[in-house]
Amino acid sequence: MTKNILIVDDEESIVTLLTYHLEKEGFTTDKAHTGKEALEKVATDKFDLAVLDIMIPDIDGMEICRQLRNEKNDIPIIMLTAKDDQSDKIHGLDIGADDYLTKPFSPKEVISRIKAVFRRIDLSHRDSFQSLKIGELILYPERYTAVRNDRELTFTRKEFELLHYLVEQRGKVLSREELLQTIWNYSFMGDTRIVDVHISRLREKIECDMKHPEYIKTVRGLGYKIEEPT
Repeated sequence: MTKNILIVDDEESIVTLLTYHLEKEGFTTDKAHTGKEALEKVATDKFDLAVLDIMIPDIDGMEICRQLRNEKNDIPIIMLTAKDDQSDKIHGLDIGADDYLTKPFSPKEVISRIKAVFRRIDLSHRDSFQSLKIGELILYPERYTAVRNDRELTFTRKEFELLHYLVEQRGKVLSREELLQTIWNYSFMGDTRIVDVHISRLREKIECDMKHPEYIKTVRGLGYKIEEPT
């Protein structure tokens, strides 16, 4: 089935460029130039993914993403921005964006990131009727939730994808670079703090004592691993 992508940007040249290359790749597209228009389109039409610029009129991209996630709308979102600020990237991913691109970018890179997001979603859906258990934690990939001692825990998409991958690779030491590449599709160095921030947030949710974590262990100089609590 053809994937339908919403392009949200107030720069007509960007919209035209992305529309041309995405449709050439076989996607269908629609566009919005303001935050209000974007929210209206998402509310009335079915989209498989949104390419969302942060700096747009009336409602910025961060607020759009926040509103959609608060409404439990899990449309995949790739953020676009002219800012190359790591804190902006972390904030965008924290509130529920699936990926992040800094302008200027190449259309090929956008298409590559879009396909990577769809691959991760397909893998998640493949396991959607399965649950994973480690210690007292039970993960439900279909719902992006976990349960511990009959208490449901909620996560952002990226938090859950990271937890899910750690559990699938339990006992294995995973470097920050591997986690960055696998979960965020970043093949370059320098943004590994994103991994540390998300690990910290996971620990806040799944550990009884963050100073003495039972599940997610730091392996000094190497990365992280998750293991059965003793």
